[in-house]
Amino acid sequence: MADYTVPFYLNGEEVRSAKTFDVVSPATGNVVHKSSAASLDDVATAVSSSATALKTWRKSLPKTRRDIFLKAAEVFERRRDELGEYIAAEIAGDKGWADFNINQAKELIIDVAGRLSDLDGSIPTPQDANTGALILKEPYGVVLAIAPWNAPYILGIRAVVFPIAAGNTVILKGSELSPRVFWAIASVLHEAGLPAGVLNFIVHDRADAPAITQALIANPEIKKINFTGSTAVGRVIAKLAGENLKPVLLELGGKAPAIVWEDADLDKAAFQCALGALVYAGQVCMSTERIIVHKNVRAEFETKLRGAIDMIYNPSADAPVLIQGAAVEKNKQLIQDALAKGASVLYGDVAGEETTKTRMRPIVITNVKDEMDIYKTESFGPTVAVYEIETEEEALRIANDTEYGLSSAVFTEDLRRGLRLAKEIETGAVHINMMSVHDETALPHGGAKGSGYGRFNSIGLAEWVRTKNITYQI
Repeated sequence: MADYTVPFYLNGEEVRSAKTFDVVSPATGNVVHKSSAASLDDVATAVSSSATALKTWRKSLPKTRRDIFLKAAEVFERRRDELGEYIAAEIAGDKGWADFNINQAKELIIDVAGRLSDLDGSIPTPQDANTGALILKEPYGVVLAIAPWNAPYILGIRAVVFPIAAGNTVILKGSELSPRVFWAIASVLHEAGLPAGVLNFIVHDRADAPAITQALIANPEIKKINFTGSTAVGRVIAKLAGENLKPVLLELGGKAPAIVWEDADLDKAAFQCALGALVYAGQVCMSTERIIVHKNVRAEFETKLRGAIDMIYNPSADAPVLIQGAAVEKNKQLIQDALAKGASVLYGDVAGEETTKTRMRPIVITNVKDEMDIYKTESFGPTVAVYEIETEEEALRIANDTEYGLSSAVFTEDLRRGLRLAKEIETGAVHINMMSVHDETALPHGGAKGSGYGRFNSIGLAEWVRTKNITYQI
């Protein structure tokens, strides 16, 4: 496949650019294929196509959109094996991760198809008896959707189907680390019957990111943006959007805490904390990074946590793969900084060497203090810290002492305590007796503080329409 070049989707057609870049497997270090690399001319073509398609798509019937989405879900299922191969090649996702992505993407599409009838206006009663009024809900226009590599089918699909369902057209700017996955999203939707120009897909070389992104956001045809990714890049997107007076939906990084109270089911808590910290090698924005354990059960919990990690990641198997060697180095530096400042290793081998520079086994540390880098920094990898507390106040102080606020977890058999803690944790979601990594179509998804603003999923259609008042004399 190394001689294959991933194309764009522009105005319903596959287009390959003269400029390309290599896409490298994080598992092997080998080039798996090349990808087209967008230029400013390609940006202009995508914007023009989306603006033209908007004229008719915004007037399309909900039934038309629904039927396309339901067909797309069928195509996702029929092409499951093919789609899974792209996840394996580009981001080293195993079959379980691929199936999870495909299943959740299908559910998102089906869920959105069922919500199309919710897009309705209203007829208020004005203060003048001789005046009538209508409140319409209209699409914004052309939307820029920027999605990351780590759960690409889920995050790519939600970035485009909600605005498209609401009558907008979309330019999908995919990650250069997984361009074929994002091409596949556009391919599936076009196979399902999406008209030309309703979804345009581009990807660019990393070096061209500032110029391409700025050109897209500054273009007058772009009316709203959604971005899922790091908080650092989210700040850049938000600044550009603000300078151009464009609304933006941001779902950014996390530093998810999990509070384990003394009455918790420790077997469940240990397994869920291990899974929440280490699923897909911790490369999830909702990953558990702080396990906050009551003093009375800490020793027993730590024993069970070590056992749970061994169940999830067999110590005799190959180490988990991270997206790049730099991610491994970042995690090791965070651990080494903490150890140099007095932390202790509870699980794992900091000095361990693996078969490739992109592999790293789980590491758990304890005795972490706030002067250590790992206390504040999102690791986005297979590292997690355990903290000891005795009171709810202590637990909440550590849980909330972060710029992030995406997800969290609480483990207790007392629902009253669980709800009390949940109401005080500053995150967009709190999961009681479940891991912090949890997202489904029925629940609005988004963060607080530095984890962004706006919501995907169940209330997501409302993000992509604006109201228009019409008054008339009777």
